[in-house]
Amino acid sequence: MTSHIVPDLEARLALAETVANEAGALALDYFRRRDTLVIETKRDLQDVVSVADRDVENLIRGRFNEAYPADGVLGEEYGLEEGTSGFTWVVDPIDGTSPFVNGMPNWCVSIGLLYEGLPVVGVISAPCHDEIYAAALGKGATLNGVKLSLDSSRTIRNAVTGIGANNHVTPKTVAAIVESLLEAGGNFMRNGSGALMLAYVAAGRLVGYYEPYMHAWDCMAGYCLVKEAGGWYHPFPTSGERLTKGAPVIAAAPGAIDDLRRIAQV
Repeated sequence: MTSHIVPDLEARLALAETVANEAGALALDYFRRRDTLVIETKRDLQDVVSVADRDVENLIRGRFNEAYPADGVLGEEYGLEEGTSGFTWVVDPIDGTSPFVNGMPNWCVSIGLLYEGLPVVGVISAPCHDEIYAAALGKGATLNGVKLSLDSSRTIRNAVTGIGANNHVTPKTVAAIVESLLEAGGNFMRNGSGALMLAYVAAGRLVGYYEPYMHAWDCMAGYCLVKEAGGWYHPFPTSGERLTKGAPVIAAAPGAIDDLRRIAQV
């Protein structure tokens, strides 16, 4: 699919950037007064949510419903609202809620857009770092307006790989990933936000990212960014109910694809 057959692509990218900036400002305001937030836990005590997540998602949904009422919206907090246009916005209002509520800057607002199941827009706002990552299918990726282009000489051996884990994955599985990566001569980091680490792959800060179980709202924006910066991603199942379920997420710069696929066994 090429960009000219995605209707209103530039307009939707511009809207996504505007909304990401607005949502990022709201989230940052909450972050600065996070001591006043009521923090709730989900099934897993490490999985937290606050009124900030809900308010930011409501803001984002409202903007998209107003501008494109026929588009679907999938958000982490309020689920899937199906559309009729072939477009679905895929939103994580605050990815990295745990860093957020604990006063660390590694969180972001992630806004992806699918058209007929393919990621065609990705915008990630990292307000604490004053950074906005933006990409659209066939139009390249940027960080604060500067074009991103991945260096093929970087591999898992001379750069850092991001990994993610959650309670859907056994400790043994996570340990095996770390062991495989280290044995292959690599090194790793985890900052608490999968979406932000995917943005870092697009920016060349990380050479790749792997998480065995991740949701669409965490990865769709990042996938578009990585692809448009010259990288690769492992396809995410987007048809029907599969879109709302978790799946393996892998993204890599050109020099790390083979190694990461081997470690992830895909």
